Amino acid sequence: MGIRTRRARTHSKTHFVAFGIAGVFGFIALLAVTLALSLGAVVSTWLEDLPDYTSADAFLVAEPTRVYDADGNELVAYYTQNRRSVTLDEISDYVKKGVVDTEDARFYSHNGIDVEGIMRAVVVQFLGGSEGGSTITQQLVRNTVLSDEQFENSLRRKVREAYIAIQMEKTYTKDQILNMYLNTIFYGNGAYGIEAASITYFNKHASELTLNEAATLVGIPNSPTYYDPFTNYENCKSRRNVVLQRMLTAGTITQEEYDATVAEEIPLNPGQLTDSTSTYPYFTDYVRDLLLQDFSSDIIQQGGLKVYTTLEPDKQQVAEEAAADTVSSINDPDVCGVLVSIDNSNGHIVAMVGGQNYGYDEEAGQSVINMAVEPRQAGSSFKTFTLIAAMREGMSPTVMLDCRSPMQITSEWAPHNFNNNQYGIITLARATELSSNTAYGQVIEAIGVDKLQETAALMGIDTPINPYPASSLGSTEVTPLEMCEAYSTLASGGVHRNAVAITRIEDRNGNVVYEHEDDAEQVLDSAIAADAIEVLEGVFNAGYTTSYVNAYFNANQPVAGKTGTADEAGDLWFCGFTPQYTTVTWVGRYSGNSAVYVWGSYASTANTAQPIWTAYMNTILEGVERGSWPESDHEAEYKDNSSWTFVGTSSEVNQPGWTREEETEEEEEQTEEQTDQAQDSETTETPETPTTPETPTTPEEPTTPTEPTTPTEPTPTPNPEPTPSG
Repeated sequence: MGIRTRRARTHSKTHFVAFGIAGVFGFIALLAVTLALSLGAVVSTWLEDLPDYTSADAFLVAEPTRVYDADGNELVAYYTQNRRSVTLDEISDYVKKGVVDTEDARFYSHNGIDVEGIMRAVVVQFLGGSEGGSTITQQLVRNTVLSDEQFENSLRRKVREAYIAIQMEKTYTKDQILNMYLNTIFYGNGAYGIEAASITYFNKHASELTLNEAATLVGIPNSPTYYDPFTNYENCKSRRNVVLQRMLTAGTITQEEYDATVAEEIPLNPGQLTDSTSTYPYFTDYVRDLLLQDFSSDIIQQGGLKVYTTLEPDKQQVAEEAAADTVSSINDPDVCGVLVSIDNSNGHIVAMVGGQNYGYDEEAGQSVINMAVEPRQAGSSFKTFTLIAAMREGMSPTVMLDCRSPMQITSEWAPHNFNNNQYGIITLARATELSSNTAYGQVIEAIGVDKLQETAALMGIDTPINPYPASSLGSTEVTPLEMCEAYSTLASGGVHRNAVAITRIEDRNGNVVYEHEDDAEQVLDSAIAADAIEVLEGVFNAGYTTSYVNAYFNANQPVAGKTGTADEAGDLWFCGFTPQYTTVTWVGRYSGNSAVYVWGSYASTANTAQPIWTAYMNTILEGVERGSWPESDHEAEYKDNSSWTFVGTSSEVNQPGWTREEETEEEEEQTEEQTDQAQDSETTETPETPTTPETPTTPEEPTTPTEPTTPTEPTPTPNPEPTPSG
């Protein structure tokens, strides 16, 4: 074989070996690429449905909704988790350094995951020990955006967690991440976040924690139950010492500090956050109910909303005291006083008292029911809407009515005046001053109940009014808040505004999600409103049913209003207003509408609702410049009085030229006598020193003008109507 041939064969063998080695490496490389691509595809699939981690909201779990009064003071917080977020400068340095030294020593140097820490954890676990490899960032991700997966022990979850942790580190600073972690971690006993934990275990703020206290709290999240200092004190103490050892190793504390602290006991001093307890719980409960109309319970309790309300704390405090003073003098735990006050210029609820002794149970004779939004019979205070309904139909307040008593209005309804008083033939305005039931029975029969229903709804009464004539006297149950809103419509010259409790809502980032806009609507002719105000101002000035406020209201303001008594002193009302504010007060029982007694006699508005109203309004209007009623640019147009036909009144009394002299001498004497009796009973004795009868008497307004009450109707057949109220 020649040299050339041997070289060719040698080259072929060499090439064969070379090509074989290259093929092996090529295959391995190709396999690696294939695996990488396959794994990449799998990982890509794992990362497709990640929750939103780009907003800081994702890392703030269960932040409570906070409610503020009109001055910006916090009233209450609604939450499911006991949590209060704080900024990093409000947290003790011992806590910040202790957490890093214990949970993630390389926190300030890694990019979200710590490869060295993971390897160390693997080795420790292989040797039978226990050490976590998750960084603080990973723990934050696991406890917040991936909380639904935190107990899923899979490679998929670990990859997702690591990916989000790396992305977080690109978005937030280390201090921001540490702050979020300390505000979200669970410390046991319902405490989420370092501030809640500080108060729960030591009754102090996180900024005030000592080394001993800080080390204790740093150790608890590792196993909140096992290290619970209240139930497993020694376990907690041992864990605290581990934290102190790691702080010593890291150089955060000195040997002397370590030795001294290890020798100490844990100074437990249990406390609790008081966010869920409001100074004015009836109002804040009402706000919560409003929020539930637009937000889910989860959002309210966890969404971190900021809710700004209309409550004015100075007025609210006066309202609370005025109601409490009157109720305490009655000395009956089942009796409560209610007050609702609205600013006529904007519809803002500036004060709301829903009762007293919030939180007592039914067996103790108390209830947490907010009586400011609980429907009760309005009695004669509802006649205002009948009056305005009639005026809207063209009936002048000067129309004459025969107000004898009793009077058969329909075949099934025969109301009578209080004490069966015979008021004779008087104007509708005068009948309003005397609160004549027979007058208003005739009015509702003349105009129809549907007109009352329409007017009440326009003015702010949302409760459907029963389609019975007795509704004109207040037999339908309505709430004090509704009554206040509706009377405020009149006080505003016929301009209706929905009662406003919430002015603005912000999310946890300060973005405005709701802002109230004035919803003023002219629902009554301004001239009719002006005339109706004049009638109710006459009610106040006459001082029959309103002699307490007439005698004791001393603010330099015009005032108008109407009392109401229903079901034998079971519901006692005063609805009064000035140009600035409309305030409604109610006194009755939590448990029902049975009679309220004062000094052994049936209560009256003069010793219940009127004193509350007067004390409140005198205080909030002290020094306020005198206002004036809204003016109209035109006169109201009414039908001729002679065009009206009333079931109990002769048509002659409204004919032109009719004079009172045409009444019989007997009727005239009876009218004068009944009016004198009413005036004498209203003014001869002071409201504060009434005569005390030995046994309860017929409901009336003792020592003050009597408040008419409608008698029980005879049992009707068919189509019975409800028992009317006076």
